[in-house]
Amino acid sequence: MSEDFDRAATAPVERVARVLAGHALSRNGEGNMVSAGEAVDALWPDYSAAALAALRTLREPSAAMLAVGDAEVWDRMIRAAIDDETMTD
Repeated sequence: MSEDFDRAATAPVERVARVLAGHALSRNGEGNMVSAGEAVDALWPDYSAAALAALRTLREPSAAMLAVGDAEVWDRMIRAAIDDETMTD
């Protein structure tokens, strides 16, 4: 892996699920909680199915993405992200 990039400590599914939970719960999103951190920690698994759905939609790169990158690499990376549900188990 290139040293130019940070490596995530959690699986992509978890990260997306946490963002979705935070958006739903936090005042900064659509919720009403001033501080949603603890609720996100407890509830993010409830958002895993939506997170997987979001990742699955990214399997096909857009024309702009194809213009700057390798579609086969993108496909392998997104499929690995979808399969990477057990990284933090």
